[in-house]
Amino acid sequence: MKVITREEAAMLIRDNDTIAASGFELACANEELAIGIEKRFLATGSPKNLTVVHSSCWGDRKDKGMSHLSYPGLLKRWIGGIVKASSPKLSDMIQNNQCEAYNFPQGVLAQLYREISAKRPGLITKVGTGTYVDPRVEGGKMNEVTTEDIIEVINLNNEEWMYYPSFPIQVGMIRGTYADENGNLTLSKEGLHMEVLPIAQAAHNSGGIVIAQVERVVKNGTLDPRDVHVPGIIVDYVIESEPENHFQTGTTQYEPAFSGEIKIPIDSIPKLPLDNRKIIARRAAMELEEGTVLNLGVGIPVNVSTVAAEEGVSDRIILTTESGAIGGVPAGLKDFGHAYNSEMIIDHQAQFDFYDGGGLDLSVLGLAQVDKHGNVNVSKLGNQVIGCGGFINISQTAKKLVFTGTFTAGGLETKIEDGQLIILNEGRNKKFVNQVNQITFNGEFSSKQNQEVIFVTERAVFKLISGELVLIEIAPGIDLQKDILDLMEFEVKISESLKKMSLGLFRENWDELAELMR
Repeated sequence: MKVITREEAAMLIRDNDTIAASGFELACANEELAIGIEKRFLATGSPKNLTVVHSSCWGDRKDKGMSHLSYPGLLKRWIGGIVKASSPKLSDMIQNNQCEAYNFPQGVLAQLYREISAKRPGLITKVGTGTYVDPRVEGGKMNEVTTEDIIEVINLNNEEWMYYPSFPIQVGMIRGTYADENGNLTLSKEGLHMEVLPIAQAAHNSGGIVIAQVERVVKNGTLDPRDVHVPGIIVDYVIESEPENHFQTGTTQYEPAFSGEIKIPIDSIPKLPLDNRKIIARRAAMELEEGTVLNLGVGIPVNVSTVAAEEGVSDRIILTTESGAIGGVPAGLKDFGHAYNSEMIIDHQAQFDFYDGGGLDLSVLGLAQVDKHGNVNVSKLGNQVIGCGGFINISQTAKKLVFTGTFTAGGLETKIEDGQLIILNEGRNKKFVNQVNQITFNGEFSSKQNQEVIFVTERAVFKLISGELVLIEIAPGIDLQKDILDLMEFEVKISESLKKMSLGLFRENWDELAELMR
């Protein structure tokens, strides 16, 4: 192992290389090398025509992470899990056809590195079937210049499977906390572990190089071998980082409660204001049962954990994040993917093994569009590429699903008065549409898997029954025709036992969840 500067590391990247990068926002992200590559390209025009692969959101939603590599000429092909939430600059490039772009499920990419490392032909899974990733739909291609089919459908034992072929990786970009003089790497201050080991193994076994960023290089023999996460035999180069380039999350420099070094009082987490988001999170929380193992998506879904804490039931459920945290309380949007007081942090790819095998009892996810058949879109709005993240893995394998979101979008204003929901200003954009822009969740596929699926908004609750959306609850104060039916682009079936949403959801203090779970 050799300690080098980011400028020296950038010189090791060749034209046409395929780079695999770890990172969940800025967790485990090699920011130093990304800066080095950007500076070299702007100064010399090299390296060029790179293929960059990353499983999750890599960046800070502004100018870090993937944004450093989002230049026409530098980036030829992107294969990743999330776009908009990591790099708006990359999203614009894709929208303007300035690079090829494939959006794969997050878990698929995290697991595919192991197949590459072991020189197996690829990953075979059901994940992606019937969605835009399916080659019979869009093949994961996100713009017009992306034409090559790189995903296949194969038949094994009279069953259809999605086949994601392996490919060689020339550069592995990973990050840890400390490296010793032999390159052994720990993750002791990282709030997530991600897939740093599989990436390093895949690059090494492809004949490529592994470049790691660390806070500090320490003397041999000072690291506990039980703490070493990546062995030095597969780490070629190490860059010691500047503090400003070693953020633990996309916005937080360092929070020891994320990496398990301390635990904080749960009551120190601020309460949510009583608004649309809290009503939706409360109604979603009504689906919790004692001992539920669940995952919460970004945005409104993660508020379910705060509601559970407010209601004093956090210790009766097991919260997980797709990035690897088990137990504790998931952090909010600015630190999404991390968890306070987690009981364990496992590797990214291992968490998706658990998820894909049906380990989740419940997942609460967001929604951007829904159609009559229960198809959901969260990955592409118009020409704007957002990306699926772990949404496809989770939504296709959890035993029960709750999709959450406001009924309309764009300027929606409401108030709660005397336990009634009042619409002050309706949103400009309809979410319940004739046809979703992109199928991120396939309602027909879900029905065949006998999943229980409900859709929760601030004013209405729907259930997916035999592949069709059915209205089952409406909020107090809401007019069925004016506030719901007239704002849907399709005629929805109304349950014969249509009822009001629980009145307690619309009070300042709810105090009913513990009893509901009993």
